Amino acid sequence: MNRVALKRKARFIRTRSRELRMIAKALLSTRHPVLAHIIPIRRCNLSCAYCNEYDNFSKPLPLETMFRRLDLLADLGTSIITISGGEPLLHPQLEEIIRHIRRRGMIAGMITNGYLLTRARIESLNDAGLEHLQISIDNVMPDEVSKKSLKVLDQKLKLLAQHAIFQVNINSVLGSGVRNPEDALTVARRALELGFTSTVGVLHDHEGQLRPLSPRQQAIFSTIMSWGKRSYSRFNRYQKYIARGIPRDWRCRAGSRYLYVCEDGLVHYCSQQRGYPAIPLEKYTPQHLRHEYSTLKTCAPRCTIQCVQHVALLDNWRDPQTRPAFERPLEPVAELQTTAPEN
Repeated sequence: MNRVALKRKARFIRTRSRELRMIAKALLSTRHPVLAHIIPIRRCNLSCAYCNEYDNFSKPLPLETMFRRLDLLADLGTSIITISGGEPLLHPQLEEIIRHIRRRGMIAGMITNGYLLTRARIESLNDAGLEHLQISIDNVMPDEVSKKSLKVLDQKLKLLAQHAIFQVNINSVLGSGVRNPEDALTVARRALELGFTSTVGVLHDHEGQLRPLSPRQQAIFSTIMSWGKRSYSRFNRYQKYIARGIPRDWRCRAGSRYLYVCEDGLVHYCSQQRGYPAIPLEKYTPQHLRHEYSTLKTCAPRCTIQCVQHVALLDNWRDPQTRPAFERPLEPVAELQTTAPEN
């Protein structure tokens, strides 16, 4: 076993131990966030046609601002921080953000399009203490909808397989906008060949809501799910409802067990419900966590957001949500600007 493989195994054991402690903590107490997504930069180097989570002009947030927000999340008892965007690799001090997450005792993960990965950057992420990385690959060949293709990213995947000591998950995609659904099979197969875990996501609309899959897409979905039994995808039974376009009764704990903190430092339910509750993180209290834990979410039955659904598995079996949703309906997320604002 080479040096990288030994380091990878050691980090995997440490990370799995931390994850087990995280689960135990979550089962013992419902009064802290399990997972928070945080945005250090909204800008992205790509412009995928289906995405509403980026612009092409935003500056990276100052390191002091990120540290302050991470400290606030740590003080709320948050277990896992996932860095997202935009494209987080565009932040010039990303590794310092990861180090601060680890200093505060939280698990550090990241979602990236993978374009900016190099051997040096992977080794820098290793040194910073990154524990999880996810890349979604939309197709085999780039097209007008998405450039996140296997053809472009395969060399990046090889670099990760050779040098990354953190866990890597490759998420293939099905749904409208994807020209060739069989591409998802190719992407998932390649991920497993390289030793990564593999999951499959269903493209949602701009409010995170269901877009039913065709019979062929559903068959591909089932195949990839069966391949992913060694990863956390085995807990994705809820996605069978999503694939068939069937609304599902579950207890969404967004705003409590899951927080989405945008670049403006506001807490939202998720990336697709930006604008609600939109409370500044520095004003977000344990009382807010308890309130949202018991509050029904009107968008929940047709939700496709995987991270929120994964977190909810810890509490779906307990504590019915008896607090009615706020009188003001949830507002659909507005389209983000993709050109610089006028002065």
